[in-house]
Amino acid sequence: MAEITMNVSWHAVIVGAVVAFALGWLWYSPKLFGTKWAAGVGVLIDDGSGLPVTAMILQAIGTLLLAWVVGVTAASNALMTIILIVLVMVTLLAAGGFFAKKSVYAIETEAGFILKMTVVMIVVQDIF
Repeated sequence: MAEITMNVSWHAVIVGAVVAFALGWLWYSPKLFGTKWAAGVGVLIDDGSGLPVTAMILQAIGTLLLAWVVGVTAASNALMTIILIVLVMVTLLAAGGFFAKKSVYAIETEAGFILKMTVVMIVVQDIF
């Protein structure tokens, strides 16, 4: 395990996490999917309450952790591993969304974001 983490491109992990987090900012904005997603999950955007700080912190941590996992799989030439991990995450996310009675649009928006952010992270790993 130590050999794998030593070979991780930490620069690519950080850049991938930052770019993916920024993608989320755009993804959930009213310019893309935010308004319809919010309606599908029962939250209000721009209700004057400010950013959901705890959610944003957890999202940043999760994004960094995913970028790290992508970095580990890149360092060990295990692309299929990250693909499998992401498919599991998306499937469980969708199941939870259906349990919570979110709209199909909201579930697709959330699942699509996980897929897109992973692609961004893989591309960043390839660049660095």
